Amino acid sequence: MKISIDADKCCGAGQCVLVAPETFDQDDDGIVILLDPAPSDELREAVEDAIAICPANVIHVE
Repeated sequence: MKISIDADKCCGAGQCVLVAPETFDQDDDGIVILLDPAPSDELREAVEDAIAICPANVIHVE
């Protein structure tokens, strides 16, 4: 699994950080920061939940 984000479209809701804190964080402005672009398979469910809950649809899996 390889993750990419479109930080320019991030609205700073922070839901991804709550669901998958091992993979996502936020900067001082609340914009998503990708901590791990290739998380392990055991984090797949959390990443998929973060994708589903993101209101700005900025998280993508390749």
